[in-house]
Amino acid sequence: MSSSSGSSNSNRVNVPEAREAMDRFKYEVANEIGVPLKQGYNGDLTSAQNGYVGGYMVKKMIEQQEKQMAGK
Repeated sequence: MSSSSGSSNSNRVNVPEAREAMDRFKYEVANEIGVPLKQGYNGDLTSAQNGYVGGYMVKKMIEQQEKQMAGK
């Protein structure tokens, strides 16, 4: 059994139509928390900086979903 999954799978978007919005959201979050994320090469960023952006994105998405569930 062979699998082609790996690190390339980390950028998968389950709803392809949301990719552009998710990319905008990523840059908004990075700007908000002071991580100098830019289009193209970001190899100068640390794994901690990248992880912080991803973690903060998840936090904000959960907060938004909680608000929706609460009817706010």
